[in-house]
Amino acid sequence: MALDPGLLEILACPDDKGPLRYFAEENLLYNPRQGRSYPIQDGIPVLLISESTLVTEDEQKRLDALMGEETGNRSSES
Repeated sequence: MALDPGLLEILACPDDKGPLRYFAEENLLYNPRQGRSYPIQDGIPVLLISESTLVTEDEQKRLDALMGEETGNRSSES
């Protein structure tokens, strides 16, 4: 189940208050500034720092690459 686009616009990291990236296929929200991911359980974002995961360096590179692919796809659609 995908998150509502309106909800995604207002969601922010509970720690640094910055925007989060949404990965529907992975069912998570990601803060690239902190290398932290937040789970989505039963369609509900769990934005508790205690429930977040610090991603490994390899995982951070993989997610950053996916973000780049999404950005590239958007710019080619324009």
